[in-house]
Amino acid sequence: MNDTTVKIVGAGSIGNHLAHGCRQQGWAVTMTDRDPAALARSRNEIYPSRYGSWDEAVELAAPETLSERAFDLVIIGTPPDTHLDLAMAELEQRAPKVLLIEKPLCTPDLSACGALMARAQEQGTRVLVAYNHRLTTHTRLAVEWLETLGVGPVTTLRTLFREHWGGIFGAHPWLSGPADTYLGFTSRGGGAIGEHSHGINIWQYFAAISGQGRIHEVSAELDEVEHDGAAFDRIAQLSVRTESGLLGTIVQDVVTRPAQKWLRLEGEDGHLEWQVNVDPGHDLVRLSREDGQNREERVAKTRPDDFKGEIEHIGTLLADASKPSPLDLEEGLATMCVIAAALDSSRNGRRVRVDYSLLEGAGR
Repeated sequence: MNDTTVKIVGAGSIGNHLAHGCRQQGWAVTMTDRDPAALARSRNEIYPSRYGSWDEAVELAAPETLSERAFDLVIIGTPPDTHLDLAMAELEQRAPKVLLIEKPLCTPDLSACGALMARAQEQGTRVLVAYNHRLTTHTRLAVEWLETLGVGPVTTLRTLFREHWGGIFGAHPWLSGPADTYLGFTSRGGGAIGEHSHGINIWQYFAAISGQGRIHEVSAELDEVEHDGAAFDRIAQLSVRTESGLLGTIVQDVVTRPAQKWLRLEGEDGHLEWQVNVDPGHDLVRLSREDGQNREERVAKTRPDDFKGEIEHIGTLLADASKPSPLDLEEGLATMCVIAAALDSSRNGRRVRVDYSLLEGAGR
């Protein structure tokens, strides 16, 4: 679909990554931001420093100039506390075929999620949440090995998504620190629980594909701090149990150097390990079985490759909206439900049952 038109709302780091990914597909990309300086920074600094030169085919436009234009795909790459208002505005103006919202979906209070789901169903727009690690090459390989070889009945599942956020600020040098952005505020969708919610989401994904159901209960401890005008959790440790009774752990933080982005699915007949950036140029997947049927592959990748599977997958949905998607709105909202439960658990010192009532009656 080389005639696909794309609007990217937000000209920050993620907006540039996704603009480049869409251009690699030959799609017509328009990037918009309410801050003219952000658009200029994309053209003059971010995009050329990452990809060699500015792509003159990318249109830069002020938001008010686009209100009458329709796009096949709209991507919202702004801070989480703006996501739902911007998404509703897109659905009320000229609804796209697909609307991709960057993770996390929203703030932990989950306000307006129900209205977004209802409006998207009304308009017939496929809404996705950008947990791109579900669609990387090494994740697809891990799923294939689990389906063909397996590890036997699952006994536990653990994930770590631990990364000092210095790398994030390195990619956003115009920010002086956490207080300058949503990252420094758990309530705005930042902190470890929000910014590194890939950890929760990939746990949910592997639990689902191994037949363990949704996370049912959460017991969590968060290290919440106030520092230089910011208020955020720097460490989030979750003990979770699924509907099937599987017990597992999830740890996310913004203090660990070097980063650890790792998952291990343990079974009675073996285990599967999944790792992002096992070295600077590779992801890793390893399956070890008691019977000696072992597999290991280091998957070569660059930073743009982290988004390639996600963008290609969106292309398939634009061609056929009936196809299933691991990025569907309901999946991203399920992650937010766990985040809300974890905050409740930590702040009130109790085990919390995850409330999925927003998802009742939802789905395709």
